[in-house]
Amino acid sequence: MACATCQNGSGTPGGCQNNGHCATGGCNKMNTYDWLAKYEFEDPTGTDIVEVSFKKGARKEFYRNHKYNPAQPRDMVVVDTGSGFDVGSISLTGELVRLQMKKKRVKEQAVSNPVVRVANDRDLDRLNEVRAREDQAMVRGRAIAVSLGLDMKICDVEYRGDGRKATFYYTAEGRVDFRELVRAYAKEFQVKIEMRQIGARQESSRIGGLGTCGRELCCSTWLTDFKSVNTHTARYQNLSINQAKLSGQCGRLKCCLNYELDTYMEALTEFPKDVDRLNFNGGTASLIKTDIFKRLLYYSVKVEKGRNTVVALLLDRVKEIKEMNDEGKLPDQLQDPNMLIEEEKLDFADVTGAIELPDVKKRKGRNRRKSGGRNQKGKNTGQRKNKQEGGNRPKQKAKEGNQPEGEKKREEGQNKKSKNQRRNRGKNRNRGSRPKDGNPPAQNNPSS
Repeated sequence: MACATCQNGSGTPGGCQNNGHCATGGCNKMNTYDWLAKYEFEDPTGTDIVEVSFKKGARKEFYRNHKYNPAQPRDMVVVDTGSGFDVGSISLTGELVRLQMKKKRVKEQAVSNPVVRVANDRDLDRLNEVRAREDQAMVRGRAIAVSLGLDMKICDVEYRGDGRKATFYYTAEGRVDFRELVRAYAKEFQVKIEMRQIGARQESSRIGGLGTCGRELCCSTWLTDFKSVNTHTARYQNLSINQAKLSGQCGRLKCCLNYELDTYMEALTEFPKDVDRLNFNGGTASLIKTDIFKRLLYYSVKVEKGRNTVVALLLDRVKEIKEMNDEGKLPDQLQDPNMLIEEEKLDFADVTGAIELPDVKKRKGRNRRKSGGRNQKGKNTGQRKNKQEGGNRPKQKAKEGNQPEGEKKREEGQNKKSKNQRRNRGKNRNRGSRPKDGNPPAQNNPSS
């Protein structure tokens, strides 16, 4: 079903003509719908006050429209802020402005700043120039704040349309003395500086983003009042107190926890408070879970020693058992045979069109290296190869490879000693055949 802003009801959105694929993510930021515009009548008690939106809905203020040349909704206009000029878009006119002023508690007598004229091309070019400087100014501003050792975070920077003033939005745990920081900013950017502290929820509303639901954040699209959210809202809705799941982009509890709280509170009025335990002939049942909208209460019942089962009871049956327990009576069984609960079987359709491939069992050891020392399978083969290759080698060398270094050194020393002994024996033999005086020995005369 197409919305009212689509082109000819075809489903293609109008607006910036980007066909639903906005690169900036700010087309829907704080949009307003003039529901009185479709009625063809003039308001005799109309007002000349208009609502002007700045920086795509990040900030909205009220101004007096031009008396003789009034601007129309969605027109870019130049307004007088009292200390300079700014450029914005008219978001609301007529009776709806009064409703917004009543909501924000702004009196008509307090609105005095006028709309000067409709913005021309030169004004829009100047506005685009100062908007392009905001990101660089934010990065530089964060660096200066860190260098001064201030415990604060610069979230956003907004330049005025004339480029003579810059507003720095920051978050901090407590109060920050930024007098020196303002002087450093004024010296760095050469403009008038205004510091404005905001909360964590306002920070996320200005930056924007996507929530866990897949849609844009409520605070950056339509939510303007930030009500307090505590853990009691999650407990009333039987949600698990999980900080990671209950927190939003801002780090606080999600604002959407308050949306269905009234419905839950109204439904809980029918549930009795003292039904945590129910007695029957088979023992005692303890309450473990409550399904509020299905009007079901789940009880844990002890069947055997160390074994329990879960029984779902309707709210009327629980009230009946509670009345019997108050009278001192015990029912034969928890569930009423005339009031059986049929479980709904949900059939989920494949809307994604994805193809699920079957799991392929990987072969073990396919990618392993076939090494004799590492693989258990290849151990025996490696040993066999070594035996075959080393079968012709002498046993002494194979033993030497497995001997420790100490034993090797001892064997080398013994071998050297044996060699020296052999040499000495040979020398002694040669010396013993000669006399000590050096004369050659006398030859025996066989004739004598």
